[in-house]
Amino acid sequence: MALRRSFLSRIAVLPFAPLPGWAAQKTARPVLKILMKSAWGSDDPTKAAFPFLHGLALAEAGHQVQIFLLGEAVNVMRKTVASAVVPVGWPPLLETLEKVAGRNIQIYACGACSRARAITEADLTQWGAKSGNPTIFVSLVEWADRIITE
Repeated sequence: MALRRSFLSRIAVLPFAPLPGWAAQKTARPVLKILMKSAWGSDDPTKAAFPFLHGLALAEAGHQVQIFLLGEAVNVMRKTVASAVVPVGWPPLLETLEKVAGRNIQIYACGACSRARAITEADLTQWGAKSGNPTIFVSLVEWADRIITE
């Protein structure tokens, strides 16, 4: 047992290098167009944050992302609500929304849902968000369904 530990501790410090002929082949990955849709609001902070957390991770990986919010999810467009939403194991939603806005990830909030919850144009524009409707939602689904060939 001691001999095995000694051996393992010595190889742990060896630099890892690919063997000859095993050079990593960089393959071109397609750029995906992804639509994130959510109806989760502040009553479930972790689920409310997922479209923004996942959308940010996908954008950072080089994909194109747009987010469509409906129902209770439109409430997170209020800065006071975003500040109060703290998902389990993640930073406050406000921090994530600032990063999403900084990467120019387009957010749409259902217009009817926003009006019913008194979400204002100012609530949306602070994140670069726009009012959405069923026609816009359909166009986003069609947009995400097309393959990018660059």
